[in-house]
Amino acid sequence: MATSEELHKRRVEAVARGVGSTIPAYVDRAGGGTITDVDGREWIDFAAGIAVTNVGNSAPRVVEAVRAQVERFTHTCFMVAPYESYVAVCEQLNALTPGGFEKRSALFNSGAEAVENAVKIARHATGRPAVVVFDHAYHGRTNLTMALTAKNMPYKHRFGPFAGEVYRVPMSYPLRDGGLDGATAAARSIEMIEKQVGAENVAALLIEPIQGEGGFVVPAPGFLPALREWATAAGVVFVADEIQTGFCRTGDWFACAHEGVQPDLITLAKGIAGGLPLAAVTGRAELMDAVHVGGLGGTYGGNPIACAAALAAMETMRELDLAAAARRIGAVMGERLDAIAAGDPRVAEVRGRGAMLAVEIVQPGTLIPDPAATAAVSAACHAAGLLTLTCGTYGNVLRFLPPLVISDDELGRGLDILAAAFG
Repeated sequence: MATSEELHKRRVEAVARGVGSTIPAYVDRAGGGTITDVDGREWIDFAAGIAVTNVGNSAPRVVEAVRAQVERFTHTCFMVAPYESYVAVCEQLNALTPGGFEKRSALFNSGAEAVENAVKIARHATGRPAVVVFDHAYHGRTNLTMALTAKNMPYKHRFGPFAGEVYRVPMSYPLRDGGLDGATAAARSIEMIEKQVGAENVAALLIEPIQGEGGFVVPAPGFLPALREWATAAGVVFVADEIQTGFCRTGDWFACAHEGVQPDLITLAKGIAGGLPLAAVTGRAELMDAVHVGGLGGTYGGNPIACAAALAAMETMRELDLAAAARRIGAVMGERLDAIAAGDPRVAEVRGRGAMLAVEIVQPGTLIPDPAATAAVSAACHAAGLLTLTCGTYGNVLRFLPPLVISDDELGRGLDILAAAFG
């Protein structure tokens, strides 16, 4: 087997430079809470493929379901010759997502594709053009979703011009918005929408219940419910982007549930299928069914192998109660992160929910972001065998997304490495 060094030399000659990687090691196998590279080195995984492998890598049910489906057929295109597993995934999403109203679902390939289709559905159903998004948001890398995304580098730089009729308003960011309560922060955003866009022109209000790439920003309590209430009154489609927060990651099946918010549409991907590419839009039947036949779809959307994996992954989440596992992980990690913060003036805040936690790093005694210190801590973790990720508009947030099946021992060893890295 080639070494990581040998593979990297091949990569430089074969892979476009614009595709980056967090660590220089090349993976041989993974499972539980660890990754093993081709050189035999074990890495404790606090990334989960960016919140994808919630059920772990090579989860037994997923492996068996995929194997069985590959032996039957790999693809027909649901729009040409449909099959049961696509329908079954939609049935489960309709039942699992927040809201007791009648729902429909449509399946796609990636989170960005789900977001694009949610916008299409909202515009078609309302006959309105405008989409409202938030500071620090991340929604994808396609042309429309780059317009929806707030951060220039590396996502948008020199890739424009972008799609129009996208309007950005302030996010509730308790650490950085003067301590505004949720209702006041929402009123500020709503006032801006009504003055600058006009509620009657808005098709959709699109928000991550907890922001992902933007820095794991958890809005103040009451912010999401106030926006939900306004959207209902204004006839605006409330779209929750749960691509990173979904499927037990925050300690519930979906992050909206923590405040009882029921979105009109919800976009899903990442943790849905145990590592196979699948995404979805689920929402109110009258919105989803407003689109004409043929208006939604895609060649690979709802691929039968990915659907088989999704059904097995969701069954694993139920069987192992991974929402409860996320809460346990969050309690353990939160205690250790709070201890680090208490002894390190660079840590401005520990935040998140469940197994979606982060620390924001600043220059001591200020709120000035310190991306260099953040990168240094993350590099120290990598050197010691812990896979961590950074994020945030300012590049100064260290985020943690362990698989929800990580063992207590793996979690503890990872936290020991993290504490040493800060030291």
